[in-house]
Amino acid sequence: MFDLSSEEARLLLNVAMMAAGRNRFESSGKILSVLERFRPREPSVACAVAVLILSRRDFAGAVEYIDSSALARFPGNPMLLAFKGMALLRMDRRSEAEAPLRAAAEQTSDPAAAKLAGDLLI
Repeated sequence: MFDLSSEEARLLLNVAMMAAGRNRFESSGKILSVLERFRPREPSVACAVAVLILSRRDFAGAVEYIDSSALARFPGNPMLLAFKGMALLRMDRRSEAEAPLRAAAEQTSDPAAAKLAGDLLI
């Protein structure tokens, strides 16, 4: 049976994010698919998938993924909530975006998510 070490998974996650940042969405998606299979309990992988979908400018798809898959596995995850709020803002659904953004901004466990959400609320 094949397994990924934590270091290998982190490296692949970084490569997937670099690929998404360079609009190589198919390559990024393939890497993230493998990571989701081998690291299903890693919220960072779910966040990376959300970033990939957002990078594709598929904001409705991002909300769907976050609601149906990511938050189901990682309820209340601040970064996922911030990404959901971001996607809703991009769809001009400001009133719906406020709840997840406030939830992310008011938590203390993830300062990066709190800052992102707080900045988006302004």
